[in-house]
Amino acid sequence: MTFSLAIVGRPNVGKSTLFNRLVGKRLALVDDQPGVTRDLREGAARLGDLRFTVIDTAGLEEATDESLQGRMRKLTERAVDMADICLFMIDARAGVTPMDEVLAEILRKRAKHVILAANKGEGSAADSGVLEAYGLGLGEPIRLSAEHGEGLNDLYAQLMPLSDAYEERAEEEAPEVDVDVGEEDDDSPRPITKSKPLQIAVVGRPNAGKSTLINQIMGEERLLTGPEAGITRDAISVQIDWEDVPMRIFDTAGMRKKAKIQEKLEKLSVSDGLRAVKFAEVVVVLLDAAIPFEQQDLRIADLAEREGRAVVIAVNKWDIEDDKQDKLKMLREEFTRLLPQLRGAPLVTVSAKTGKGLDRLHAAIMKAHRVWNRRVSTAALNRWLSGMLEQHPPPAPQGKRIKLRYMTQAKTRPPGFVVMCSHPDKMPESYSRYLVNSLREDFDMPGTPIRLYMRGQSDKNPYKGRRKTNAGALTKHLGKRPTNR
Repeated sequence: MTFSLAIVGRPNVGKSTLFNRLVGKRLALVDDQPGVTRDLREGAARLGDLRFTVIDTAGLEEATDESLQGRMRKLTERAVDMADICLFMIDARAGVTPMDEVLAEILRKRAKHVILAANKGEGSAADSGVLEAYGLGLGEPIRLSAEHGEGLNDLYAQLMPLSDAYEERAEEEAPEVDVDVGEEDDDSPRPITKSKPLQIAVVGRPNAGKSTLINQIMGEERLLTGPEAGITRDAISVQIDWEDVPMRIFDTAGMRKKAKIQEKLEKLSVSDGLRAVKFAEVVVVLLDAAIPFEQQDLRIADLAEREGRAVVIAVNKWDIEDDKQDKLKMLREEFTRLLPQLRGAPLVTVSAKTGKGLDRLHAAIMKAHRVWNRRVSTAALNRWLSGMLEQHPPPAPQGKRIKLRYMTQAKTRPPGFVVMCSHPDKMPESYSRYLVNSLREDFDMPGTPIRLYMRGQSDKNPYKGRRKTNAGALTKHLGKRPTNR
């Protein structure tokens, strides 16, 4: 990435639409109503042969107090100070408004370099607005249509000469890297690097403190916070080296019960958060210490487990608890009773406001990730299986004697095991759960989702002789979803 470009302007001028077009994905939520975007969202943009970082910002408004609009404005002003170039967008159909003139004055004082763009410029209805844009004193405006992709060639022409200087700066600041490239081990877990950081999603009910927690981890007010519930709308990702471990943390919108979600925008926000869970490696389920393990908390934790993610339970607002010992004992008992499928998963107490407990949260995340990537040798698995059969052989339902012959690990992330046996369709669900729980205990994999596949001895083994297998191909071969535990 050679430079950063912040897209700024009034609400509902099309900033998020242009952001999505530049990154080539529908990352930012887009809706007809103004004020959809509230946080700063960064993305890797491509325009011709240019590669740069684009920042989507909240609409600038005149509020300067501690209201929600005032806090949104402070975040946007912070993006203006950080960005190398600011793309100031106006609505060509609405023309130049008094608010546009105020924002132009702010950008002249604070921004390093400003490019003026008149969006919604398709058709003759926008002609007068484009002409009015000259009066802002920011040079010749680019006539854009973010929705239809018109005018991007003109934007490229303005960015191209500016990118050369930033490219030279990037080359000077690039660190020297001396890497010894050896033979890669397919069975080893994926290394965590800056280019491929550990992906973490923080999920929970509204007002649990997700954004405040991430701000505390980063050590700065990067995400919009406040007493109002439901401030976060997009699933915003931030990248940080947390205790020398590169991580990308996704802040998600609070998830309420489906029956209470009426507005289209909230439905989009929740679906964006669910997508973040599917792409994360570790999911931190954040609970409110005052009302932990509500029905919606249980649904969110169960969703993360069904998606096969490593799960960490974090209880926030621990600083305001009086009887901490009794409350912690109650929490552990409730966790074991209400979420048996996550038995043994880390449960840590934190305070997003004071930062207490963040070291324990970091250790729990790293441990959950290691377990999620764990691989057990075939020899150890079969020795374990022999011992299990001596202690507790499988039942014989309907007079069919089930023989467990062989066991191997087919995949990691999460761990998946194939058991070759006779009459796999007759295997009782209770015995499968017994095997999964025993695997967790005997191979030190507490709380991680484990997938157990039963395969008949007459089936061909498509994974014989391979060191690494494909989970999707395995599921397709078996013809059904694996048993979720």
